[in-house]
Amino acid sequence: MKKDKVLLVIPAYNEEENIGKVLEEIKKDIQYADVLVINDCSKDRTREIVDEHHVNCINNIFNMKYAMAIQTGIKYAFEHDYDYVIQFDADGQHIAKEAEKLYKVAKSEQYDIVIGSRYLEDTGYKCPLFRRIGTKIFEILIKLFCRKRIADPTSGFQCLNKRVIKKYAQMGNYPEFPDANLIIEMLRGGYTIKEVPVKMRNRETGESMHGGIIKPIKYMITMFYTIVFIVISTPKVKGDKNE
Repeated sequence: MKKDKVLLVIPAYNEEENIGKVLEEIKKDIQYADVLVINDCSKDRTREIVDEHHVNCINNIFNMKYAMAIQTGIKYAFEHDYDYVIQFDADGQHIAKEAEKLYKVAKSEQYDIVIGSRYLEDTGYKCPLFRRIGTKIFEILIKLFCRKRIADPTSGFQCLNKRVIKKYAQMGNYPEFPDANLIIEMLRGGYTIKEVPVKMRNRETGESMHGGIIKPIKYMITMFYTIVFIVISTPKVKGDKNE
């Protein structure tokens, strides 16, 4: 029986304080998976630390931001014929043992996308109020447009199967913020999605890509704009197990 090829895609920007611990945990707990770090033109020692751990790394020559770094890893997975991609953060929030839950559900239940959710169960994760309100709004919009509840549509902790890897790798309009907007597009396109409860840590060091005041405002405006565009331009495929 053919063994699945599983790739953890880890975008990293100035994560010298976290990336070493992340890679050590992955090597200990998910030994069967390959690891690819997308070093997004970090200005600190991220690249050197990844090299010290002898992990495959793509070093961007300029900062492409999170979404393009993720898509770069997915394109690599597509070109190298991986069966599953697990999106994994470099900041220490994602837990390696929890990643296996996503993979096992994607494989055994044959879902296209499995999302690690902080909110299906009370796991003790502390989320800022503004972000939690935004997450709830996106949950409502997904329910409205796709008739499916996704409690944590902003979770980047996801397992993608081969069908989705090909779709994302070939997307010329991969969104700047691949969250609720991309979930809506995939659900309306007939791809199947399931959430599973996972534990996550709060970031201990470094800066979140949604930190400050201006970035969250830009994020919300961009999300609403793209969601409206997707709903208008993407007819909904009916009759799948999402409903």
